Amino acid sequence: MPTALKKKQTLLIIASFGAITLVAVIAFFVFTQPKSSTNTKDTVTNTNQASQSAKSTNTSSSDITWQWNDSEWFSNKTPPACSNPLLTELPVDINLVTAILYPGQIRGGDYKAHGGFRFSDSSNLIQVKIPLDSVVTSASRYIQDGEVQYFFNFVNSCGLAYRFDHLLTLTEKFQKIAESLPEAKPDDSRTTKIEPPVKVTRGELVASAIGFEKTKNVFVDFGVYDLRTPNLASKKPNFASTYANSKEFIFYGICWLNEYPTEISTKLKALPAGDGASSKTSDYCT
Repeated sequence: MPTALKKKQTLLIIASFGAITLVAVIAFFVFTQPKSSTNTKDTVTNTNQASQSAKSTNTSSSDITWQWNDSEWFSNKTPPACSNPLLTELPVDINLVTAILYPGQIRGGDYKAHGGFRFSDSSNLIQVKIPLDSVVTSASRYIQDGEVQYFFNFVNSCGLAYRFDHLLTLTEKFQKIAESLPEAKPDDSRTTKIEPPVKVTRGELVASAIGFEKTKNVFVDFGVYDLRTPNLASKKPNFASTYANSKEFIFYGICWLNEYPTEISTKLKALPAGDGASSKTSDYCT
C-alpha cells in the first residue's frame, strides 16, 4: 500500500479515536452531575407557591383576633362571614329551661346586656355546652353568696362573642383554665385575659353544674355580642349617653332569642320571663 495512503488512514483513525474520546468525556460529566439540582429548585418553588396559596385561603380562627380600643371593636384581619342564622345550637337543654332572662334590660338595679336561662330549683346539675366554635379570651373566678362562681368570655373569628356566668362545676379543661386565674375574692368578677386564647368547639361541655348550690338558685347567664357593629339601642341619644362608659358590651349586645332558627326562637319566646320586675322588656328584643 502506498505510504501516503497509509498515513491518511492513520490520521483518520486518530481523529476518530479523538472524537470518540471527547464524546465519552462530555457524557461522563453530564451523566455524573447530581440530577436533583434542577428538580430541587422546582420543588422549592412549588412548595413556596403552595404555602402562599394556603396562607391566603385557609385562615384559621386563631389567626383572627378582635380587640377593644376604648371606642370600638376591631379585628386584626378581614374576618370571615358569620353564619345565617347567627346561632343554631343552644348551650343548654331547652326542655329543662323554665324561664328566660332577657338581654338588654335592668335587673337587680343594674343594666344587663346579657340574658340567661333559669331552671327549677330542684338540681344544679345542668350541663352547659359551647354553642359556636370560638376561643376563650378572658375569664374570672369569684365568690358570691359564699360560693365560687366561674365566668368565661368567648369570641368567634367572624366577630360574634358570647359569655357564660354563674358556672358552678367545670369540666377538666375549663377547670385548668380557671386554676390559672387570680384567687377568687368576694364579689370581684373582673376578668383576666387568657393568653394564648384557648380554642373550643361547638358541642364541647363547659360545665356540669350551674348557679348556687346552697340556695338552689339554678340559672346561668348567657350573653351574645355582635362586635362587627353597634346595636340599634346605642343609636338612641338617651341610651348612648346613659351607658357611654359601658359601651364595650352594652352597645354590642344582641337579642340572641331572635338569632336562632324559627323553631328554636319560637320556643324560647314562649317561655316565661325570668325576671319579675323587667319581665320581657328589652332594649334589644323588639
